[in-house]
Amino acid sequence: MALTSIQHLLVLTDDIDGTRDFYRDALGLEEGPRPPLEFPGYWLYAQDVPCVHVAEREIYNAHASTLGLTASEATRGSGVVDHVAFNASDYDEIAARLERHGVDAVKNTVPEINMRQLFVDDPNGVRIEINVLPG
Repeated sequence: MALTSIQHLLVLTDDIDGTRDFYRDALGLEEGPRPPLEFPGYWLYAQDVPCVHVAEREIYNAHASTLGLTASEATRGSGVVDHVAFNASDYDEIAARLERHGVDAVKNTVPEINMRQLFVDDPNGVRIEINVLPG
């Protein structure tokens, strides 16, 4: 059986509300339903897909250890994963949203395909790439 798509990313944080606010308010994801898991957190959705999960680091790691998983040691940044990328449909809208929320973005254009990009860091230092293809 082959993999079909990426399902979600989990951001471990010491500030679950601030991290939720960044993904919801600055990036425009929508907070949505989350099953009653054994640790606090949020699920954030892009077009009905719960693509970003946010959890409190210490409590999540304690829960993970009960399953036999080792704790995540990184305390800031993306670690060995350099960035996470999202597609967007309106470059001007997302750039303005980021600016309204005081989020500095690095801008880039990919030659030949004319894809415009914005790079930002979430409150935990996770690098986010936002790609907008020409309309």
